[in-house]
Amino acid sequence: MKFGVLIFPGSNCEHDAYHAVRKVLQQPAEFIWHQSTDLKDCQAIIVPGGFSYGDYLRTGAIARFSPVMGAVRRFADRGGLVLGICNGFQILLESGLLPGAMLRNRGLKYVCQQVSIRVENARTPFTGLAREGDVWTIPIGHMEGNYTLDSESLHTLETNRQPNGSVANVAGICNPRGNVLGMMPHPERASEPLLGSEDGMLLFQSMIHASQSADDT
Repeated sequence: MKFGVLIFPGSNCEHDAYHAVRKVLQQPAEFIWHQSTDLKDCQAIIVPGGFSYGDYLRTGAIARFSPVMGAVRRFADRGGLVLGICNGFQILLESGLLPGAMLRNRGLKYVCQQVSIRVENARTPFTGLAREGDVWTIPIGHMEGNYTLDSESLHTLETNRQPNGSVANVAGICNPRGNVLGMMPHPERASEPLLGSEDGMLLFQSMIHASQSADDT
């Protein structure tokens, strides 16, 4: 499965994501600059974490206008897999690919630690190799990770089983079609024993499995 990893001015986790899919999983991967509209025939797009230019206004508010995001929207509309991690999740929210918005952390401080997240829906391309109720240990590192949305939209997420974490403490959500996932924890930072957890690999492996299953049909 060929992965495309986007790069924005200020990105600092693109090499982590590239390492996880290219070096650990031995899958083809390409970096894609934010000014490009060529997704290089990739079968999955990763919008990585870190920062993006213009975050001082509102996280992801300027990056959403980068030419590459138009290509990503068209790719997602065709059913392509899109994974937004941390800042990438925020960009997906700003781009309208996922509902809701991010507020600053409740304590108004940057938080960096291992967290436990629970798989609520194992029937998505990102969780297909997991079981519902599985708990993954994956690190977070963010200042604006307080996900919020209106009560009606939250009810819709629950009804469609779109949260990828407990509703009261959402770690990630997907779109109704299930091919776009945004999450605040960093699965690429849980990809090798040296990092303290390999649970993030289940997400990437699920994406590969979903792609192979689609090819077989």
